[in-house]
Amino acid sequence: MGALYDRLMKAYDSIRGITDFTPDIALVLGSGLGDFADTLENRQYISYEDIDGFPRSTVSGHAGKFVLGNIGCAKLVVMQGRVHFYEGYSMEQVVMPVRLMGLMGAKTLLLTNAAGGVNTAFKPGDLMLIKDHISSFVPSCLIGPNEEALGTRFPDMTHVYDTYLSDIVRQTAEDLKIDIKEGVYLQTTGPNYETGAEIKMYRLLGADAVGMSTACEAMAANHMGMKVAGISCITNMAAGIYDKPLNHAEVKEVAEKISGSFTSLIKNSIINIKGDVC
Repeated sequence: MGALYDRLMKAYDSIRGITDFTPDIALVLGSGLGDFADTLENRQYISYEDIDGFPRSTVSGHAGKFVLGNIGCAKLVVMQGRVHFYEGYSMEQVVMPVRLMGLMGAKTLLLTNAAGGVNTAFKPGDLMLIKDHISSFVPSCLIGPNEEALGTRFPDMTHVYDTYLSDIVRQTAEDLKIDIKEGVYLQTTGPNYETGAEIKMYRLLGADAVGMSTACEAMAANHMGMKVAGISCITNMAAGIYDKPLNHAEVKEVAEKISGSFTSLIKNSIINIKGDVC
């Protein structure tokens, strides 16, 4: 085993020194969406500071802890506050939490984020099911020596977002009468918002939404054999679509406004994914 695996196992041992909880599903909460974790039953908290070698979340709206608990029959590990490449972390560190949740036992990963709308048919407050992503504008999280214990050297990325899981989210939204869009998510490095010219380019490339996370996490999870689904909360329209400046306060405000429908969609999707097998 190499240095990457050693670092992962030190962090894993820290978690196992606190709990033997084995999750079915891992969930990453984006900016302004962290309150969902408070809906879990039998909650247990693990601060990132208590995990050996674990990166710290420094962004407003990201609490910086794992929340363990239940929703119905499903056992969840929830990342309440992700870390980002723009915070100065390496890509290895950025995807470390996802890899750890996989090592804890989670076979399914639900990714959420706050994103800017690139598709002009979208509006702030929309939810978008991620059907594919573009990660070409950030370094691959798989660069460096491959850890065979995690996955193959050259993983296929044809279907990063699992069709079965996406079908469940789509049907759950329909049952709840929640209008959900679908589209391609594009990840940039951040922390700056994009220029109007860049957004025009991303639209030409086929992107429907843009953000500063998620695609790298989906790649790392896919590398490990986890099943992935993703949902973006369109919190603002990207640069050049509306004639006004962008700011993080608006992102959090819109995310909080739609937290009710978001919480309902995620909770019921998890119940439907797990089924009634306890």
